[in-house]
Amino acid sequence: MHERLRRAIVAGRFRHGERLNERALAEMLGVSTTPVKDAIRKLESEGLVRTEARRGVFVEFSPGQALEMALGRAALESVMAHIAANRIAPADIAELDGLIADMDHATRHSALEDLVTLNEAYHGAIHRISGCAYLERRLDGQRMYDHAQRIALLSEPAERDQGFEEHRSIFQALAARDPALAEQRMRRHIVRSAKSHVKQVFGADAEGLAYDL
Repeated sequence: MHERLRRAIVAGRFRHGERLNERALAEMLGVSTTPVKDAIRKLESEGLVRTEARRGVFVEFSPGQALEMALGRAALESVMAHIAANRIAPADIAELDGLIADMDHATRHSALEDLVTLNEAYHGAIHRISGCAYLERRLDGQRMYDHAQRIALLSEPAERDQGFEEHRSIFQALAARDPALAEQRMRRHIVRSAKSHVKQVFGADAEGLAYDL
């Protein structure tokens, strides 16, 4: 229930400022109001909704929040890519090469679920190679958003193709042990993806990401 509502909010089915009626949601989803209330509490802890006394529950997720989260992720993951390029071992290169091959196959066959899983495995491998456990913990708080964003974006064929090419270019920089290039390509990939997602969901230009971090 929580995951279904989270995906719906991040995908733009419920708009920023929209009031969520617990009873209507329960009827729509075919459940009692109890799991809906539990899901809303979790969504509030994630910053996706807010509760106002005597007024109800409102969607908090906005273009500004999406952009802010993306900027934070871009800053952290680009540093991790930089460090990973310095630390990468032959076995790590082989692992990433295998993931890229699997992503290529999933992209060409429009295997959305496989592609989302491989995408997350790819980024997770880079995090592990970097050895930056502290930075990885800082990313934990927005994994729910990153996952939902990937599902929304990768449903678009053009985005699947472009995302794959960017992942391959990041891998090439890592395999070449070029820290500056790996950092730059990771940052640009995340920022571009965030812009695409904001436009897809909110129909708004991502002005907050107009600059290069």
